[in-house]
Amino acid sequence: MNILYVRVSTVDQNTDRQKINEKDYNLIVEDRCSGAIPFFDRPGGKEIIAHAQRGDITISVISIDRMGRDLLDVLHTIKYFTDRQICIHFITQGLRTLQPDGKENPISKLIISILGTVSEMERNQIKERTAEGIRLAKARGVYKGRKSDTKEDILTFLSKHKNKKVIEYLKKGYKGTEAAKLAGVHPNTVCKIKKCMSQVV
Repeated sequence: MNILYVRVSTVDQNTDRQKINEKDYNLIVEDRCSGAIPFFDRPGGKEIIAHAQRGDITISVISIDRMGRDLLDVLHTIKYFTDRQICIHFITQGLRTLQPDGKENPISKLIISILGTVSEMERNQIKERTAEGIRLAKARGVYKGRKSDTKEDILTFLSKHKNKKVIEYLKKGYKGTEAAKLAGVHPNTVCKIKKCMSQVV
């Protein structure tokens, strides 16, 4: 079975760019979550593992950063599938984790390690720039955080886009932590959503 794995960070992002020659694949598995979440903790990751345990598969991903933003997790994921003779094809980089004879591809492993490190550095830089931007905005007195003495009513809170997504995932049976990751919110927000839902029922 040929599987195409697709990942975007938020529920609003479009996945079409990653679906190159999608007709060539038997199955497309999508995740909408941060690349910092371990591959095997994602719904899509769990689905691929289930297929791997049932039969022979190959996995394609548009680029390494779609597999994950944490280098150690990416390498751990690759090792898991390599040990089971499952090849991962990173389309943009033109890399395959296994050689035609089924042995590990050492050149691919080296390049993946380098690119994975770059991807991890980019993620850290984004976080640092965001934190620095907030710090500078606070210093200038223009940061628009919520005032401590303000409150929003329950329906307004539950009607926020990401919060509605959390509710959808909870109703589908996802755990609170899974719903938080998929919707891109803090787990504490999920707890607040659950509390508010109980008050409006």
